[in-house]
Amino acid sequence: MFSLEVKKGLPSGISDFKVLREANYYYVDKTKWIEELQQEIGKTILFTRPRRFGKTLNMSMLKYFWDIQNQEENRKLFQGL
Repeated sequence: MFSLEVKKGLPSGISDFKVLREANYYYVDKTKWIEELQQEIGKTILFTRPRRFGKTLNMSMLKYFWDIQNQEENRKLFQGL
């Protein structure tokens, strides 16, 4: 009869991947990009994008992906992506 719909928010100004995932904000999944980036390890990589294009959020995502001190906790952030 009644539908309890959980609405996601828009992450305006949020550039921390963990905050974004734990608070259930909308997120454009760019985790497939990590695989491409790993193939370029050892090379100089330049990230050029316009303002507000997600550069800081992508760097935050990589930080949580490669963080080995909190790997079990961080693994949960990538579930379902």
